[in-house]
Amino acid sequence: MTIPDYQSLMLPLLKLTGDEKIHSLKDATDRLAKEFNLSEVELTEMLPSARKTRFYDRVGWAGTYLRKAELLNAPERGKFQITKRGLEVLKNPPERITVNFLVQFEEFVKFRERHEKDSDENITITKDDDSQTPEEAIESAYLNIKQSLTDEILQTVKKCSPSFFETLVIDVLVKMGYGGTRKDAGRAVGKSGDGGIDGIINEDRLGLDVIYIQAKKWENPVGRPEIQKFAGALQGQRAKKGIFITTSEFTKEAKEFASRIDSKIILIDGEILSQLMIDYNIGVNPIASYELKRIDSDYFVEE
Repeated sequence: MTIPDYQSLMLPLLKLTGDEKIHSLKDATDRLAKEFNLSEVELTEMLPSARKTRFYDRVGWAGTYLRKAELLNAPERGKFQITKRGLEVLKNPPERITVNFLVQFEEFVKFRERHEKDSDENITITKDDDSQTPEEAIESAYLNIKQSLTDEILQTVKKCSPSFFETLVIDVLVKMGYGGTRKDAGRAVGKSGDGGIDGIINEDRLGLDVIYIQAKKWENPVGRPEIQKFAGALQGQRAKKGIFITTSEFTKEAKEFASRIDSKIILIDGEILSQLMIDYNIGVNPIASYELKRIDSDYFVEE
């Protein structure tokens, strides 16, 4: 079974509180997970931010919307209880509680109006027919934008000269903490050319260990023979660590070979390289920054 969307969870959550007892979000999440017969994999599926599980987030937002409609209230921090209005709804419950159902309540309409007023250009985060929670919608939009930027970066990198590609590789590795100073890294990468090795870079600023590099600006996929050649070059240097970077991709055979050998070879294809450029601000400029915040309940605890 797939993880139910937050609107599908509203009625089950309201029914769960029909005993008029105070429930915690964790308790509700556990009980609803059993009701929907969710697997361990589904229960551990995380949001892209990896800050909470997807199911926990959806139960939480279902509770938030029910509170905004005053079908639930929050008598204690992190807990909720059904209201008289909620009990009235349960006397003749709909087949499904959705956002469209909740707009019959004035308090929920005011909540929606405030939300739309505060949104840029009157764009709402959650549409009436949307199965995503507001947090999921934000993260999904961010991932879509990042993927589009990743594709654009990769196409641009492929048009660059081989020498510029080497410079780009240096910039990424140094920003990630490798190579000591940029000057040291610049002397190492692109200068060796020793039997399948394009460069040598320090693993840390002290130079306690080194990493051998192969950088290929290719269009065709990198196959197993190229990785074998690189692995052989590492053995010739008595080296244990290497990074193979390409603007294309690696074949399944190449990945399997790299995973089986004693030497540790990290494969970085064009998409991963582009994502690293985004993460470390190489060739991109931030245009906006948004912070998601939640209330600090501890602040409001009175001594």
